[in-house]
Amino acid sequence: MTSFQQARIDLGSQLRQLRETAHLSGKELAERLRWQPSKVSRLENARQTPTEDDVVVWAQAVHAAPETTDTLIRQAIALLERHDGWKQRHRSGLAAIQEDVRDLESKTKLFRVFEPNIVVGLLQTAEYARHVFHKVKRLYSAPDQIDAAVRIRMQRQEILYDRNRSFRFVVYESALRTRLTPIDVMRGQFDRLLAVSTLPNVEFGVIPFGAELPASPINGFWIFNEALVIVGTMTKDLILRDPDDIAFYARAFDDYAKAAQFDEAGRDVIIRILDEYRKQSSH
Repeated sequence: MTSFQQARIDLGSQLRQLRETAHLSGKELAERLRWQPSKVSRLENARQTPTEDDVVVWAQAVHAAPETTDTLIRQAIALLERHDGWKQRHRSGLAAIQEDVRDLESKTKLFRVFEPNIVVGLLQTAEYARHVFHKVKRLYSAPDQIDAAVRIRMQRQEILYDRNRSFRFVVYESALRTRLTPIDVMRGQFDRLLAVSTLPNVEFGVIPFGAELPASPINGFWIFNEALVIVGTMTKDLILRDPDDIAFYARAFDDYAKAAQFDEAGRDVIIRILDEYRKQSSH
């Protein structure tokens, strides 16, 4: 067991003890917090990482002492700011990671995402996601939770239809050409991108190969509101909260967006690559 998972287990146990001391069932606490009962269970059983907000409202609901609340907050922040290796994180399960991401997304109104090498998770079809998770499982020796991870990733996508949220996606053309699945799955994925790009609260831009780039597209990154940036690498997720870091990545995103094709021009790039895949499959 990794130190990260042990710390998550310890925090979950403390949360459970506080709930039981308050003589509340998991369902009763969930009702007070307006959560799904399953979230209470996931946090207590270390299947999801509690955020700072989670532990604050939990402590308030069970009338925890101020010093106890402060301790919980420090533990939650330490967990979220850990730069754990992906191999270690994936040992806790593919589904658990998807739950963590879904919880973060639920608190976000403005999403800005740049991705140079893969279709963004919020936009993946179930079959594309399944192939990606199979590769992740092999690379990081993750537990076999592929069906659950795909199901949660598909549930995450319901947020796209919330008109109170805005999504700005910019991908490099290589993200559409990187073959992580068979051609027929790629074709289905492109149909999905064409459909999602027409949603009124979604901007989807493609930087074509011929465009001049503002910088080398080494890593993808996600900006959540103005509060958090996550930069993915092969071995670590960098979680950045410093205002200077967030401002830097916001400027970088704007620069990439200026090089991208949006709306019909962006869909033309998708259709052109889709036609190439259709010709390959016909042969």
